[in-house]
Amino acid sequence: MSGHFEPIPGGGAAVALDEVEISILRSLAVQLLELIGPGDEPVEGEDPLNALFAEGPSEPPADPALARLFPEAYAGPDADEADEELRAASAEFRRFTEKDLRSRKRDDALCLVRTLDSLTAVGEGGAVLKLTADDCLHWLGALNDLRLTIGTRLEVTDEDENDDLYRLPDSDPRKPMVMAYLWLGALQETLVETLMS
Repeated sequence: MSGHFEPIPGGGAAVALDEVEISILRSLAVQLLELIGPGDEPVEGEDPLNALFAEGPSEPPADPALARLFPEAYAGPDADEADEELRAASAEFRRFTEKDLRSRKRDDALCLVRTLDSLTAVGEGGAVLKLTADDCLHWLGALNDLRLTIGTRLEVTDEDENDDLYRLPDSDPRKPMVMAYLWLGALQETLVETLMS
């Protein structure tokens, strides 16, 4: 089972992780949480319905990784003046959806951290992490967000072939990030296969 997810009876999945893998996953998830930012805490004494209907931002994030995690709905970042109507529609859509999307992404990353923190018998050989079906969905979201973020930092595009990433020399400073990107992709792929089996 080492390095890939397998189904467990009753739904869910399990994966064997060593101490280094656990540490890397946890560190990446914490960094993702820092990137996404804290949630909005309701003001003490405020009507909870006000927080529920509060609007989010209308402008896309300036950070390319955040822009990838929270993309424009209708107009891309390179839209010209003729696309002003699409730009306005994207801003309106963002105002009413980004807060919930950020909250979901935060919940996914927190689930990853909490399930890793719940491992009690991490010995020299590592531990077997068992996820419920619900945890699996959070993990899929978190793994996807981590790959999108790292891929953006590495400037990976849809047209890129992973072959170039495999051929980086060990001296390349991007090598650790590339290895994490490829490893997360393999974890994500085996989790998807497990859930579809």
